[in-house]
Amino acid sequence: MHKDQPMIITLDGPAGVGKSTLAKDLAGYLNIAYLDTGAMFRALALHLGPGSWDWSEQRLQSALRGIRWSLCGDGPETGLEVNGVQVGPEIRAEDVGLWASHLGQRQEVRSFLQAVQQGIGSRSSLVAEGRDMGSVVFPRAGCKIFLDAAPEERARRRCLQLQEAGHTPDQAALAHDLRQRDQQDRTRAIAPLRPADDAHIVDTTALSLQDVEQRLREIIHRSFPGITPQPKQPE
Repeated sequence: MHKDQPMIITLDGPAGVGKSTLAKDLAGYLNIAYLDTGAMFRALALHLGPGSWDWSEQRLQSALRGIRWSLCGDGPETGLEVNGVQVGPEIRAEDVGLWASHLGQRQEVRSFLQAVQQGIGSRSSLVAEGRDMGSVVFPRAGCKIFLDAAPEERARRRCLQLQEAGHTPDQAALAHDLRQRDQQDRTRAIAPLRPADDAHIVDTTALSLQDVEQRLREIIHRSFPGITPQPKQPE
């Protein structure tokens, strides 16, 4: 990597493996931007609305051309903006997630967002989190990490999160859903979930969050020798 080029770190893996938490930690550690590509799909789905996945190619392409994306801030506080308006928690609604899943099946949408993500990465250093960041979107990234964990362990972690939020989840049902999601993600025709050939694969099943954070930081320091985390500038 040339010293003047943005530093790109990709973090891929299946649902529920903790990518968001770890990507935010790394972005904060390095004081660079955090790109949540899943949020981009959700924000696009909310912007276009229900049924947009059934639009004609011409109508969908026209709508996509009218959308501008940007990031604000850095580290875990990095915000995503659509047409100058920061995306809020409304994109986390269950129905919006379903719309995003439908939209993600359209090649026009995936190609459009891939170009947007690459454009952002050409202008600023990133920790980019998703399903195909290292294998498809940023194939020349200086550091590629693929996280994995057994479905049962991912379900257990998700149950703890839901319990802390006051819910009473069914861990067996969550594990079943994750296995189904894994099968769909790994076998889909468009951008299947798989580690890049040169990715560092980290199985987190038997590791604590702190252990994983430390391991990822060690990988980054090996990938970018001499890198020094930049202190956050006072506001």
